[in-house]
Amino acid sequence: MKYLIIMQVDPAVLEQLTDGQQRQIQEGHGAFIAATKKRGEFIAAQALADPSQSKVVRSSGGQPEVTDGPFVESKEFMGGFYLLDVEDEARAVELARQIPDANIPGLALELRPVMFADLGAG
Repeated sequence: MKYLIIMQVDPAVLEQLTDGQQRQIQEGHGAFIAATKKRGEFIAAQALADPSQSKVVRSSGGQPEVTDGPFVESKEFMGGFYLLDVEDEARAVELARQIPDANIPGLALELRPVMFADLGAG
């Protein structure tokens, strides 16, 4: 079963992290990736740029219109994700608890089962 673990980021929380906490997060993600690759559960991971660099495409008058930024009032945003192939939801939850963000107050991880995937391989 494929699960997407979405890392929810609060910039105010990130700004208050100590150097040690930042290092712990970086090293923790590296260890998490290595461990899930070793077990054959890792499919992909991506870190996303700040929402200020995004574009939004939505319909306006029946035509797609492109605007800068998400313009959604929210203190959190999707900072990145892991795509994993695991036995079941319990394993996905177990792995999510190992991601360093799970130990930082103010950060969150959202788990969602993948309903359809085309990973582009031949």
